Amino acid sequence: MREAIIIGTGVIGAATALALVRAGWRVTSVDRNAVAGHGSTSASSGVVRMHYSTREGTALAWEGTRHWQDWAGFLGLPAGATLARFRQCGCLVLKHGTNDGLAREMAHGRALGIPFEEWDPATIRDRWPGADLVGYFPPKRPDDAGFAAPTGGEIGGGVFWPEAGYVSDPALAAQNLMAAACAGGARILRGDVAEILRDDRVAGVRLADGREIRADVVVNVAGPGSAAINRLAGVTGDMGVGTRPQRMETAHLPPAALPAGAQEIIVSDADVAVYSKPDVGGGVSVGTQGAERDPPDWIETDRTDRDTVGAQAEVQAMRYAMRVPQVGLPGRVAGAVGIYDVSDDWLPIYDRASLPGFYMACGTSGNQFKNAPVAGRIMAALINYCEAGGDHDAAPLQFDLPYTGNRIDLGHFSRRRTAHPGSSFSVLG
Repeated sequence: MREAIIIGTGVIGAATALALVRAGWRVTSVDRNAVAGHGSTSASSGVVRMHYSTREGTALAWEGTRHWQDWAGFLGLPAGATLARFRQCGCLVLKHGTNDGLAREMAHGRALGIPFEEWDPATIRDRWPGADLVGYFPPKRPDDAGFAAPTGGEIGGGVFWPEAGYVSDPALAAQNLMAAACAGGARILRGDVAEILRDDRVAGVRLADGREIRADVVVNVAGPGSAAINRLAGVTGDMGVGTRPQRMETAHLPPAALPAGAQEIIVSDADVAVYSKPDVGGGVSVGTQGAERDPPDWIETDRTDRDTVGAQAEVQAMRYAMRVPQVGLPGRVAGAVGIYDVSDDWLPIYDRASLPGFYMACGTSGNQFKNAPVAGRIMAALINYCEAGGDHDAAPLQFDLPYTGNRIDLGHFSRRRTAHPGSSFSVLG
């Protein structure tokens, strides 16, 4: 039986382990965390949405949604297993000059069979109680002149994707996937990867404690640590896009801070550069969409000792309060700190590497959680294709998505691409 090592037990690493087990591989998953999903996945907002800038990204998200809707059936775990829950609340994206009225996203939806609705301002006010649709663009920071002052005009409408939603517990979702993989024979080793073993192709990994694990293939799904792993493997030379870790904050506003009839849908608001989602226990989480005035918090490694939220979360909460003026901002904003694995164009890399037998699922943070179940399947298909002699660089694998029937060109996610001009170059993907 062929052997595979997967570096990382986050949601995409766990999904890849499950897909490879089901494809007949013997899988060893390696992670420094004691529990699956306790890395960057644990800080994910768990949003499942379909509005992406590219056709392939949209198709992948629509396919991923179908997996979450059939979570128990997809996993096949015994009855009574505690499963993450997909909450289908819908997602509203406000139309704005920066997104061209969402014409591209609606075109992708029509082509791929994704249902959506166009909402006028009256419908938005009815479905999102308390929302003020005045325009504020461009987003400013609190120390800028004119912060929170209207700049004229009104949001003219939006697009609502009714089948969008969020996963109640992202870490539990990764644990569900890993449990299904282990039920099929996968094993988990705890440890830090210190070396990628190789001869004329990859041969395995050496852990920091000296243990060596041999395998036919190694898959880098190390999240924010992916760039360091690629450097260890010596595979960055032919990559057109790279990845690096970025520290991110998400604000949480408690139920007591929200107006009556609090937000019950996900909202993406380019006008004030935030997205917001309802939380399972009440309240709302607010994240950034990457305003130009907000400097990115790049960090050197995939670890940070700044593990409490600060100014970034406070700015996001204040911008949300501009849209929902009745919000009562707490004196100290709570929230979560995560580390993203960000590619140069914010699109993922799902590909082989220049080192035979070494594969990568990198640059996935911020917008690929929702795609994890299908990302695992395409990685397994890609690995089988290349290991059988397929030249993915010259003849990219065409993959038929099992739930929706759409076909995607996996060359879209190539490591050798230049930054994709169609990307939003933000967390929106």
